[in-house]
Amino acid sequence: MEIALIQAPYWLGNPELPMAAGPTRIVEAGAAEALRAAGHGVELVSVETDRDRGERGYSNEIKDSFEVMGLVAAEVRAAVERGALPVVLATNCFNTVGIVAGGGADVGVVWFDAHGDFSTTDSTLSGFLDGVGLSMLTGTGWKALRETIPGYRAVPEEHVVHVGARDTDDDEEERFAKSAISVVRPDEIDEGLAAALDALRERIADVHVHLDLDVLDRSEGMVNRYAAEGGPSQDTVADAIHAIGERFRIRSAALTAYDPSADAEGRVPPIAVRLLGDIAAAAERSTA
Repeated sequence: MEIALIQAPYWLGNPELPMAAGPTRIVEAGAAEALRAAGHGVELVSVETDRDRGERGYSNEIKDSFEVMGLVAAEVRAAVERGALPVVLATNCFNTVGIVAGGGADVGVVWFDAHGDFSTTDSTLSGFLDGVGLSMLTGTGWKALRETIPGYRAVPEEHVVHVGARDTDDDEEERFAKSAISVVRPDEIDEGLAAALDALRERIADVHVHLDLDVLDRSEGMVNRYAAEGGPSQDTVADAIHAIGERFRIRSAALTAYDPSADAEGRVPPIAVRLLGDIAAAAERSTA
């Protein structure tokens, strides 16, 4: 299988902040080599903003972030056109908005994350753009800027399964309770995920896999400063990825949110490389 490994090394549109180094560290840990050793063809791609090219020296966090989403969409579209599986290594979860836009197909989304990412521009108290990533994906918030992303499409809530949420705000819990999103908590994965995936399969055949690495329990390694206790092990996540591949065609995937500055022991990159391999194997099985 051909894989486009697309790096988006930006934190809120800024390539200079410590968390922006996450995608590069995962590549340096041997991500491409491991995929090639498993028999896949791998092309490494990296998005580049105007800021990287020195065309403007100022920062506009919101606008810069949407620029990155648009560039991710373009690279994903190019990968799909040449028959490659787009796998995006990103810092921010909102890049899945660009991935789904660039994929050019109606998909379900399985969203692994310790956090809800389901606040809105009206309800958020933090003002953190990543905290509204899933809301934007499902059609809420920043309407004008969302529509600047080529191919933007809202994913219906009933086509989303959220896995691993345990560190959420009150407004997110209220919105989850009123939404059609299927929420599978960490202690429900073993028995509840299969049922949620089966129900999703009745509605749609293709999916995007969004893997925020901080879905993992902190005992696996400090993915970032937002990491929370009470999450699944890497083995549990790997099993879940293979369960997805048994039911759906995996159209695209993302690994997000790794902050090397939080991971003093360097434990996370090998886990990321392992899970990339699981995603590739599941995706290959799903298209066989």
